[in-house]
Amino acid sequence: MAQPRQISYLEEIKHAVRGCWALVVGRREASENFDFSQRGLIGSLIAVLIAMLLAGFGPMLLGLPVPAGAPTQSIIVNAVLFAAQAGMALVVLRQMGRQDGFVPYLVTSNWVTLVSAVLLLVSTLFGALGLVILAAVAIFALVTFINIGRFIVTLSPLQIALLFVSQAVGVFLALGIVALLLPPEAMI
Repeated sequence: MAQPRQISYLEEIKHAVRGCWALVVGRREASENFDFSQRGLIGSLIAVLIAMLLAGFGPMLLGLPVPAGAPTQSIIVNAVLFAAQAGMALVVLRQMGRQDGFVPYLVTSNWVTLVSAVLLLVSTLFGALGLVILAAVAIFALVTFINIGRFIVTLSPLQIALLFVSQAVGVFLALGIVALLLPPEAMI
């Protein structure tokens, strides 16, 4: 696995983007681009925070009309979904006896989240053509999820499938809880 390195955050972002691309194209050495130390984990958590802020406030920054409260709602929903995803990953990896894979999984997933958020924001600039970018982001997310399981955490295909299903269930449950807790007019 990758060793911690003392680099600037901008360099860490560049390495992580290269790592995300390596995951997309299926390179086994993708892990070399990520920092799995405590510093790297914190850097990846900052990346998720940036992704949430982009999802919430990005459209406003691009001058697109946004309903009042929508950015805050987006951030809350994304934070709950992040917690559900991370929590389910921890539970499932612990059940598999692979707790050692949690931090590498989380670090790489967090960076994929930032790249996805940027791509989704860019897709809003293209109107209907942005749907093509949206489809590409969905494929990007699925491919990187599988390759994180294969190359970063070194799970078997069955373990990757179990992790995927558990995360899907966790996300759907979290969405249900959010729907119950947010007022109905906020969900519109």
